Amino acid sequence: MFNLETPSKNLTKSKMDSGGVAVGMVVRLMRGVEIAAIAKSAGFDCLYIDLEHCSFSLETVSQISLTATALGVTPLVRVPGINKTEIGRVLETGAQGVIVPHVENRAEAEEIVDASRFPPRGSRSLLATNAHTLFRGGPAAEVMEDMEEATLVVGMIESAIAVENSDDIASVDGMDMLLVGTNDLCNSFGVPGELDHPRVREAYEHVAAVCRARGKHLGVGGLNSRPELAKEMIRLGGRYVSAGSDTGFLMSAATATARLFR
Repeated sequence: MFNLETPSKNLTKSKMDSGGVAVGMVVRLMRGVEIAAIAKSAGFDCLYIDLEHCSFSLETVSQISLTATALGVTPLVRVPGINKTEIGRVLETGAQGVIVPHVENRAEAEEIVDASRFPPRGSRSLLATNAHTLFRGGPAAEVMEDMEEATLVVGMIESAIAVENSDDIASVDGMDMLLVGTNDLCNSFGVPGELDHPRVREAYEHVAAVCRARGKHLGVGGLNSRPELAKEMIRLGGRYVSAGSDTGFLMSAATATARLFR
């Protein structure tokens, strides 16, 4: 059987599947491949390239993704929205996972899976010699099977409607994880910035229960400023957590250093 060797294995997915917690670093600022090396040295499991909130080109995404994979750091990409072409191109460039924001219902989840998965579960197009195979050829069925296994599909839960429909969203075959976007969820509830509001906690508990029942992973996002709260959500069953961004890390360290020398 054709087999993708270690560089193309999705280590973050494997870690979550085995019961571990994967820690991600959001990338919005640094366009060079050096960010992948920094993430590796810092101890992150994955990079979360955020195309919803940055101006990166597809070429930048490709270079960072390829470098990260070679270093053993899983490259995940948040696309701006539900767009089949964008999802396909991001995965084709070397991303090992796609994160889609503002998923509200089952129909949208099905559209995401259709764009992310090969037939028969989806309609993703196959280019057999690509970044994931290190540009080696192989039998089409086997290449698609291995690439399927190495792809993580994530839907973001960011509104009251999405929480209400989370069981329908999680029930879609091919959706691997529900990632709660806490800041937008707060906005939806009318409590902006109140990350520990009872309604937010209830939402996490509900989505966590759905994930357990459906055999899907729970992701924790937007709580990097409140690590103690993030840990509470991980105790509910979270298997992925966004721990901060390159912008936040740089500003925090720069501000602290400037203050020290003043």
